[in-house]
Amino acid sequence: MRFEAIGLDGAWLVHPERIEDSRGHFVRTFCVNEFGEHGLETGFPQHSVSSSSNKGTVRGMHFQRDPHGEVKLVRCLIGAIWDVIIDIRPESPTFRQSRGFELSGENGLQLYIPEGFAHGFQTLHDDTRVNYLISKFHVPGAADGVRYNDPAFDVKWPLPVTTIAEKDLGWPDFKA
Repeated sequence: MRFEAIGLDGAWLVHPERIEDSRGHFVRTFCVNEFGEHGLETGFPQHSVSSSSNKGTVRGMHFQRDPHGEVKLVRCLIGAIWDVIIDIRPESPTFRQSRGFELSGENGLQLYIPEGFAHGFQTLHDDTRVNYLISKFHVPGAADGVRYNDPAFDVKWPLPVTTIAEKDLGWPDFKA
């Protein structure tokens, strides 16, 4: 695996290496040793998959409030997404900055998201599936978010939004 710093404090784009032969390919998507060597989280007690039927669906921008902040390792299994993270840690040198990346079943890229980031994505294809490794258990009372179109962040989404949850439309304006 190759780890690429992406300009947001503590966040990484992880490039798994594909081994191909006549049968297809094999990819190692996680290794405790390699993640540990980079000082990254290695304990992921919760694994989840989301499925979105329609191209243009937005999920996010989600996080859990302290002390339940979570690290996520996200990859797209089927289809493609525009995956966005926003640093919402006031003490961070990259506070309020965002980055977006295309993750797809084809490119195999993974996004390592530290605690204190809001995370969301937009599907670029119909019938898209996304896999999450999550460092802490979900605590419903700690779930929070920022609006996908909050002017504080000026995130550029590649497609018109076709589907989004009511709760994701209702997050208040971000206040630091």
